[in-house]
Amino acid sequence: MTPTTQTRVLERSDDGGVVMLSEIPGGLRVITESVPGSRSASVGVWVGVGSVDETPRLSGASHFLEHLLFKGTSTRSSRDIAVAMDAVGGELNAFTSHEYTCYYAHVLAAETTMALELVCDVVLDATISSTDVDVERQVILEEIAMRDDDPEDVLNDVFTQTVFQGEVLARPVIGTVETIEALNRTQIAGYYHRRYEPTKMVVSVAGGISHDEVLRTVEHAFAGRLDLSAQPAPPRQSVEHGLPRRGGLVLIERPTEQAHLCVGLRSVSRSDPRRHAAAVFSTALGGGMSSRLFRAIREERGLAYSCYSATSAYAGSGSLSVYVGCQPDNLTEAVDVLRAELAGVRNGLQPEEMARAKGQLLGSTILGLEDVESKMSRIGKTQLVRGEYRSVQTDLDAIAAVTADQVSDFAQQLLDRQVYAVLVGPYARPSQTPTTLRDLVSGGIGRQ
Repeated sequence: MTPTTQTRVLERSDDGGVVMLSEIPGGLRVITESVPGSRSASVGVWVGVGSVDETPRLSGASHFLEHLLFKGTSTRSSRDIAVAMDAVGGELNAFTSHEYTCYYAHVLAAETTMALELVCDVVLDATISSTDVDVERQVILEEIAMRDDDPEDVLNDVFTQTVFQGEVLARPVIGTVETIEALNRTQIAGYYHRRYEPTKMVVSVAGGISHDEVLRTVEHAFAGRLDLSAQPAPPRQSVEHGLPRRGGLVLIERPTEQAHLCVGLRSVSRSDPRRHAAAVFSTALGGGMSSRLFRAIREERGLAYSCYSATSAYAGSGSLSVYVGCQPDNLTEAVDVLRAELAGVRNGLQPEEMARAKGQLLGSTILGLEDVESKMSRIGKTQLVRGEYRSVQTDLDAIAAVTADQVSDFAQQLLDRQVYAVLVGPYARPSQTPTTLRDLVSGGIGRQ
């Protein structure tokens, strides 16, 4: 018996919006969110391939592909692709992460079919010529040089390499000069044909669209490319190899006017039940103008212009980090304040801090989903990395349900871990850095 496409409604909203999912025989998933009244649509093809899938020799191949797939297919040249989008005022782009790559377009709702056909063609039928490989190699080398000119970009990459040392997550998504120069057409094309399987793909569309029309277009684009016996690839499993044994301080000497400091710790994965407590904790610590670090470092002492906390979450691990950018003369005092605030928050938050942090997360979640691109991204990414649909209200309820005890427990577990720090600036030797920073890395976050 020939398998058939299974379609179901995942959610209906009060304003008439509908989220629907179709599972096409062969492991391909199509998820849409109709937005009544919207005159635009956002189309995305999510591919469960990223830098964690690369061997050391292929480091940067996933991102290299992101560039090459726009260079042409068997039926469209790169100019054809660009002209088709420009002619309707649309946007076509892509991005690569550690665990997935997304190719997307934003167009008028009336042009949804065209955009879907084009994006699917780009993902499925790229030619990857040797000439294009050589051209884009130079473009990527320029991109690496541009990153190296930005202290914060360097800081973020090196912090990731440091906190996830010894693991695939430590490799830079963009690759290195050495690997990009060495990659050839055979290696990249082989990686493309091995990895870009429909079972690892999710097509997501949001806006003024019809699910049935989207489904017909996708089925036509993938016709003949599906193994009807295949099932969707399961969500990516843990990529964690265990916590590193010790922290460290990494110095990157640059003649910058500011000292750029990132201090952080290993945190929870995206599926960890503590992830919502982690979000509340990070928001209260450095997520806004009322956060502890922003108030103590910038507002009260004027030690820095930029100061914030951030989290990252992957299949098997994550991190929490704090960034401070200040003049070198202010670094010692900024580190003293940072260490005191981290030590002071390890036992949890005050009731008013909890309320503010949760309110900020709830509001930013809702406001961040006001446009169709965000809606497309949310439903596509969630389906790819979790293999399930979570309503916005489910996430809002989970944030609202976080308790002070949960945040306190998370803070104590987190802040007992090894501390990692990366410093970009006029520092050639550890002895030139604040003693308190070296103590923080070697001794951890003490109780004060």
